[in-house]
Amino acid sequence: MKKIVYVTLFLFAFFYARAAKVDTLQVYSAAMNKNISSCVITPDSYDESSKNFPVVYLLNGYGGNYATWVKSFKEVAKQVDKYGFIVIGVDGGYSSWYFDSPIDPAFKYETYIMDELVPFIDKNYKTIASREGRAVSGLSMGGHGALYLALKHQDIYGAAGSMSGGVDIRPFSENWDIKKRLGSITDFPENWEKNTVINMLNLAKSNKLKLIIDCGVDDFFIDVNRNLHDKMLSLKIDHDYIERPGKHNIEYWENSLKFQLLFFHNFFNETVRE
Repeated sequence: MKKIVYVTLFLFAFFYARAAKVDTLQVYSAAMNKNISSCVITPDSYDESSKNFPVVYLLNGYGGNYATWVKSFKEVAKQVDKYGFIVIGVDGGYSSWYFDSPIDPAFKYETYIMDELVPFIDKNYKTIASREGRAVSGLSMGGHGALYLALKHQDIYGAAGSMSGGVDIRPFSENWDIKKRLGSITDFPENWEKNTVINMLNLAKSNKLKLIIDCGVDDFFIDVNRNLHDKMLSLKIDHDYIERPGKHNIEYWENSLKFQLLFFHNFFNETVRE
């Protein structure tokens, strides 16, 4: 039987009268037989409004968790208030890479997010429960995950972004526990070819998704992002691509998130009619 566990609700303090609220909750994953935490940031207008709100799902990087977005991003709640949408801080585990592992049944994060978390959020919050009202982004491992999930589930997400994403995992076969999820690239090459974002671009050729991708020029993922951009251009896939000074760190991502949330705000303004 499906279990839902709520954890304490708490408020973020800011230097203005009204502020976004953060719910910390746990959702039971039947796919992985465990409770998984998330944070839900609602704008200051949420409780007083009868309308439904667009939702942005944010995916953490390797070694992070759901709380990354409220602990490390100082202005995220202010941005939620500014744009008037809901943000979900998704917990992708320490090293899930956001797919269902073909070798480890304990890691089914695609199933959890798509079949368990998204329906839970739509049931328990005032959301626009359609692709026109949903976007997903993430940093590093989460950038890969956001594009991976959006490309595979374009009926669920209408827009997606990647910040410093590991958009081609094959050059990093010995890093970040990826081989624990896919097996070694020597023994299981098909797992790597099938689950790397750069090989999934045929799914985007309809230009149904709104896409934004960025990476710092001094990031170790810059080459794979440039390769992704070039391949998208050759396939005539519409997307925004940005390079700016920066490394693989919080200083870059704090700036990057501002651009990504603005991109999603513009997407919602174009698609949501209430």
